[in-house]
Amino acid sequence: MTHYSCISVHSDYHWCSLDKKFQGRWRYCTRTDPPACAFPFSFKKRLFYQCTTKGYILSRSWCSLTKNYNKDGKWKQCSPYNT
Repeated sequence: MTHYSCISVHSDYHWCSLDKKFQGRWRYCTRTDPPACAFPFSFKKRLFYQCTTKGYILSRSWCSLTKNYNKDGKWKQCSPYNT
């Protein structure tokens, strides 16, 4: 399927592919692009004050977009330099 603008499939925020044919690389399309991490955030009964790899199957760093990931489930990948 071809898209000509940002989409919100499987996401609470609009996003787009960084490649002509989607290969897993993407970015958000929001006014605050990308959305900011919410620190500290709670995940599985623990507070995180920085990006974490806990719970991410590919061992990449991520953060919650709200203070309570357990409740809201909104997240983003962090820069590879923020582990």
